[in-house]
Amino acid sequence: MSSDSTAATAPLPAKPWQHFVAGGLGGMCGAIVTSPFDVVKTRLQSSLFSEHVSVGGGTLALGNAPRAAQRGLLWNFVETGHILRDIYVQESPRALFRGLGPTLVGVIPARSINFFTYGNGKQIIAHQFNNGQESSWVHLTAAAIAGIATGTATNPIWVVKTRLQLMQTQGKERGSFASGSIRMVTRIFREEGVRGFYKGLSASYLGVTEGTIQWVLYERLKRLSQSVDGRGGAAEWFGMLASAGTAKCVASLITYPHEVVRTRLRQPVPESGVPKYTGLLQTFKLVVKEEGVRRLYGGLSAHLMRVCRMLQ
Repeated sequence: MSSDSTAATAPLPAKPWQHFVAGGLGGMCGAIVTSPFDVVKTRLQSSLFSEHVSVGGGTLALGNAPRAAQRGLLWNFVETGHILRDIYVQESPRALFRGLGPTLVGVIPARSINFFTYGNGKQIIAHQFNNGQESSWVHLTAAAIAGIATGTATNPIWVVKTRLQLMQTQGKERGSFASGSIRMVTRIFREEGVRGFYKGLSASYLGVTEGTIQWVLYERLKRLSQSVDGRGGAAEWFGMLASAGTAKCVASLITYPHEVVRTRLRQPVPESGVPKYTGLLQTFKLVVKEEGVRRLYGGLSAHLMRVCRMLQ
């Protein structure tokens, strides 16, 4: 086969707009399907729900480490199912999708910015600094830049989402997702000013490590699966899916505590006007001191169920 025919059949590199559209649409579909798990995860991460949560007709003391240890690891997943049911019954079915409005608004730019910055960043870095060759450090740098850009641009949206998910109401809810989001935006601005929309940003920057680890692992696993199979088609697609799932789960397990800290920092200011959590290190130390290291993994079961559902 000539070099001309080989070049003609070689796949063309993805264009920038394709990274943007693919990331946005994928994120939007995933957010809708997994919204109930996201609500449960946020509540389990928060100190507002860490003392008592109704589970299976009773009251579960989430901050009670001895009881949690006695229940065993599997109970964490059972607990997630019970909380989903209780939110549905005691609040409303709509409560399972609380925060979906800002999520849909934010997930498209978040995924799009991330895919766009990473996909094009690694090409630019490779061509400018590594003779056009991709490598682990190129992927690492591109992923870190993409994470910082995404976190900075979308932090206000996630603050609004977290506040909405931490609201607890009884009975039927009124108003649309949009009206609830607008009211929350107005409330945050009135009570806390512009700075209120950037709470948890330091923890978001720490969370850049998750995206960085995820992308680097994905590139490594994808390359390994392609070299093992090398046949393309369905086998190659399955290999890419498995690589993405494995990379996401490993990265989530390693970096999960930053999500708990981020949620605590984004909690509403108490009536006293003095927030309990004021900074990244202060929150880490306070959670460990008052609730133990285990609480840094609060909501992990719901998070893993959410991740697995998004990959299906």
